[in-house]
Amino acid sequence: MRSTKSRPYRMHRRAEQVGETRLRITEAAVRLHTTVGPSQTSIAAVAEGAGVTRLTVYRHFADLDALFIACRAHWLALDPPPDASRWPAIPGFEERTRLGLTELYAWYRARGDELYPIYRDATSLPLTTQAARREENRQLGDALVAGFAAPDDHGRRLTAVARHLADLGTWRSPVLHGLSDGEAGDLAVRPPTAVPPAS
Repeated sequence: MRSTKSRPYRMHRRAEQVGETRLRITEAAVRLHTTVGPSQTSIAAVAEGAGVTRLTVYRHFADLDALFIACRAHWLALDPPPDASRWPAIPGFEERTRLGLTELYAWYRARGDELYPIYRDATSLPLTTQAARREENRQLGDALVAGFAAPDDHGRRLTAVARHLADLGTWRSPVLHGLSDGEAGDLAVRPPTAVPPAS
C-alpha cells in the first residue's frame, strides 16, 4: 500500500506553490501599475511579467477588482503611509499641520514616482479602489483638522482645504517647481501672502 504520510506534505507544498504564484502575479501587477500605469496594464502583460499564462492569472483573481485590491494591499504593506491617528493628539493647529504634512510629504517623496501613474490613471481604476483611495485621503486630511473643524461653514471649508493639502498632487506641484518637502509644508501652513518678503 502507498503510504499516506506524504499526503499532508504534498498538500502543504501545493498550498505554498499557489501562494508563490499569487504573489508573483501581484508583484508583476504592482510593477506595471507603478511604472506604465493601470490604464496601460493588461492581464496579458501581468501574466508575462509573472511568467504565467493569462488563465493562471484568472484562476487566482476573478477580475480586475480582485487584482487591484491585492496589489494595493501588497504595496501599502511594503511601505505604509504615516500613522495619521497620532496627529489629533497634537494640540496646536499650526504645529499639528506642519508635523503631519512633513511626515506625509516625506512619504510622498519616497513613493511619489510610484504613486503618480496610479493617481494619473485614477479614473481607470475599479470603482472600489477609487473609493478606497478617496477615503484614505479624507482620513489623512481630517486628522489634520480634528477638533478644529466645527460643524459650520468655516469647518466645512477648513476640512476641504486639509483634504486638498493631504493629496499627492498638492505635494507634487510645488516640489516640481523647486521647493523642498519642508518648504511645501510651510507653504501649506503659511501661504505666500502671510510670508513677509526678504529684507
